[in-house]
Amino acid sequence: MAFLRSISKAETAPVILGDGVFLRGPQMGDYAEWALLRDRSRDFLSPWEPTWPVDDLTRSAFRRRIRRYLRSVREDQAYPFFIFREQDEALVGGCTLSNVQRGVQQSCTLGYWAGETFAGKGYVTQAVRALIPYVFEELKLHRLQAACLPENERSKAVLRKCGFHEEGYARGYLRINGMWRDHVVFAILRDDPRR
Repeated sequence: MAFLRSISKAETAPVILGDGVFLRGPQMGDYAEWALLRDRSRDFLSPWEPTWPVDDLTRSAFRRRIRRYLRSVREDQAYPFFIFREQDEALVGGCTLSNVQRGVQQSCTLGYWAGETFAGKGYVTQAVRALIPYVFEELKLHRLQAACLPENERSKAVLRKCGFHEEGYARGYLRINGMWRDHVVFAILRDDPRR
């Protein structure tokens, strides 16, 4: 894994190279490919995500999303990434490092998704593996946590393959697809062995 180039933190998240994938901050030029992938994957993604706003896939909503992303990076609150397949630069999904906490906590939360045609092919696993050194070496955080629905076996497999430890069960943790849902919480610490 290598950091390809580091754009000013005030502009966007950096570009990160993984095994067969690369990650970079979303840009307006990604809109058409992103909207198509999300639209084609709507039924696949809906059970695992918050309810989508009615205008979620519009260009204006995407523009607002990019503005929020840039502000979050600038304020060291979140680092959004799109995942691209290295061989053809196809957009396959996304990862977000959110809820960045400094001070005595030094942690953040990982979320991720893959378009339906790219799910189960290892792209998200490779993206998460590439992000772990960024979290600990570049952001200088101590803890990276993630949570998934108890029945989401694919997501649990990604986290276990990447060295996360299952820590417990959080009741009513996130509002997913219109309902407060319990989640299984996982975490990896800076000092944990890397796989």
